[in-house]
Amino acid sequence: MRLIGPEGNQLGVVNIQQALDLADQNELDLVEVASSATPPVCRIIDFSKYKYDQEKKEREAKKHQTHGKLKEIRLKPNISDHDYQVKLKQAVAFLHKRDKVKVNLFFRGRQAEHIDLGRKLLGRFVIDTQHDALVERDPYMEGRIMFLVLSPK
Repeated sequence: MRLIGPEGNQLGVVNIQQALDLADQNELDLVEVASSATPPVCRIIDFSKYKYDQEKKEREAKKHQTHGKLKEIRLKPNISDHDYQVKLKQAVAFLHKRDKVKVNLFFRGRQAEHIDLGRKLLGRFVIDTQHDALVERDPYMEGRIMFLVLSPK
């Protein structure tokens, strides 16, 4: 096995007994760090400290993970321009907080006959959010509701 000493220096290729003796002399543990390598790589370290450092790295990595929630914006095809701008600002705010945004466009009654107006409205929404979002799921119909999913850039 290839052995790395307590200070991080290479001690070369040694047999298992020599590695165990060196670990006992330094009052440390012999830990296999790369079993798939040829020859396997072992290191003389304090195992409890090594394990603590690994857990610390995992905790630090979890801190920087984002758990993007899915926020919903509800629209109707005959929305006024001011209401549209309010909904757009809400969506951009959600995107800046690293949340995904699901835009629901509800059709009621005879509005369902004019799906093209809904597609046009969602297309406008995509164009207005193109600097802040990527289209994760293109507009699709499910019953009387047209959906669009945006994710932050």
